[in-house]
Amino acid sequence: MCGIVAYLGEREAQPILLEGLFRLEYRGYDSSGMAIINGKGLQSLKKKGRIQFLEEALQSAPLPGKIGISHTRWATHGGPSDENAHPHRDQSGKLALVHNGVIENYHSLRTRFLAQGHTFISETDTEVLAHLVGEHYQQIPSSDLNRLENALKAALKEVNGTYGVAVIHEDHPNLFVGARRGSPLVLAIGEKEHFLTSDVSAIISHTQKVVYLNDYDVVSVQNGQFSISSLTKPHAGYEITEVDLADAKAEMGAFPHFMLKEIFEQPQSILNAFRGRLDTEEYAAKLGGLNMTPQELLEIHRIKILGCGTALHSAMVGEYLIESLAQIPVETDFASEFRYRNCPMDRRTLVFVVSQSGETADTLAALREARRKGFRALGICNRVGSTIARESDGGVYMHAGPEIGVAATKSFTSQVMIFTLLALNLGRMRFLSASQGKEIIQAIEKIPSQVEQILKLSDSIKLIADKYKNYRSMLFLGRQYQKAVAMEGALKMKEISYIHAEAYPSAELKHGVIALIDEETPTVFLCPKDSVYEKNMSNLQEVKARKGKVIAIATEGDLEIAKFADDVIYVPATLEPLMPLLTVIPLQLLSYHTAVLLGRDVDKPRNLAKSVTVE
Repeated sequence: MCGIVAYLGEREAQPILLEGLFRLEYRGYDSSGMAIINGKGLQSLKKKGRIQFLEEALQSAPLPGKIGISHTRWATHGGPSDENAHPHRDQSGKLALVHNGVIENYHSLRTRFLAQGHTFISETDTEVLAHLVGEHYQQIPSSDLNRLENALKAALKEVNGTYGVAVIHEDHPNLFVGARRGSPLVLAIGEKEHFLTSDVSAIISHTQKVVYLNDYDVVSVQNGQFSISSLTKPHAGYEITEVDLADAKAEMGAFPHFMLKEIFEQPQSILNAFRGRLDTEEYAAKLGGLNMTPQELLEIHRIKILGCGTALHSAMVGEYLIESLAQIPVETDFASEFRYRNCPMDRRTLVFVVSQSGETADTLAALREARRKGFRALGICNRVGSTIARESDGGVYMHAGPEIGVAATKSFTSQVMIFTLLALNLGRMRFLSASQGKEIIQAIEKIPSQVEQILKLSDSIKLIADKYKNYRSMLFLGRQYQKAVAMEGALKMKEISYIHAEAYPSAELKHGVIALIDEETPTVFLCPKDSVYEKNMSNLQEVKARKGKVIAIATEGDLEIAKFADDVIYVPATLEPLMPLLTVIPLQLLSYHTAVLLGRDVDKPRNLAKSVTVE
């Protein structure tokens, strides 16, 4: 959620840190700041609101120096303000610290320091951590060559919670230290310079050589050299990785928003998800990254899929796909709930965790919980080198390219395509015939061009959005495969337009939901020509009988639905299991155009962050 950028080298730090902060804007934030060491000591500047406000302040009060730390904050403890923005200082004022995560025992530590006469400027847990590091620093002899690093280690052994931190001290103008637990942190290595960041996209214009730090790693950078140690055990070493520029760099191009660009990238991102993974001889899928033999796959008796938000919705589609095509029982669950449940699971259960970033805190915790209990846990994520990718027993990369818009779009369809391949693969190993496999593969290969066809409807969908943009509440209804698509459509509408939106299986209409139907509550019906089409049509007419307005997502050539719906958006015909890949596209465009017409900040909606790295 929050973003960290630290720099030490031969160049001026301020422009490098500022550039990095702008590159991390997409993660979501409410304030920003930086601290730099120079001939005048440790100087800092912090501003509530957009990074532009910090940039403007730096123009009138620049911070010279060649070492510094910077941060974008998403409020947890204490509201958005200049005082609560990072970096925070210790009691001496000589130490500055930026922090992602949550220090759970900060209140008891704060009480201890207040009793000792410490003064706090902010309401944050991070300032307490800065005071804790500073206190240990004062207790370590000045002759200790690793004084700052050892102070950080001693402090972190006292805290409960999660952290990614970077620390500098006025007395050490050629040194920064950092550490991580539960919050991503990456060391980047340039020519006679080093960076520390929570996201490689912040520094990709300067270097592609990185070390992905593991939990409990502590890094120290000084005089052009770095060392990595562990808080808990002898360090096992590190690997310098070359970052793929295509996976880390994103430009908006001619599009007005990243979200629209990413919606229009879906023909390519869906293609990337299945490219090279279709076996046209066996009419199956090739997913070598699962790291499981055919015999091990055959021994699976149950699958558990965990995710949050859009990732969970894709998992729900995956549930129907795998149960239908492979006849393996599947259960989906909120990753945030799984780790706290005593969930009975058979030893032959396979766990999947789904996360675009590969850093989602709740999903990562669920992965660790599953592995702690002895279950094989596989990841589906987009970011190579992410924590989930490194800690899982195997998995599948989405290859969707960077997704900058907070509202997930292409990651949903990429995840659904991967679940389609997984279902096809498992199905062909069990009950799915070769002719059925061939039919599915042929339908998959048509999906990118069919998505392109739907994208051509963007302008007409904008007209529909203009018609409904002033309604305060909307319902989204669908059945079977379309149930999760309805949930995803409602999520997109609420998170970027701020219109209240709820989603239900269509058949639940008569079980309470119908009480909400009136002329002021339009309903989006997902009603393609599938196995429950007639049932959906009956529900649709029940809404119309109560004067509810209906926007229908229907299959091309369906003239009957136009007699009842107020507006219809048509998608091409495909196999029922693949239909979610098509029906979700109009819902993405509908929410996007609605938000733009309402003047919302589409790529950075209020209160939201792209990567949720705290619980």
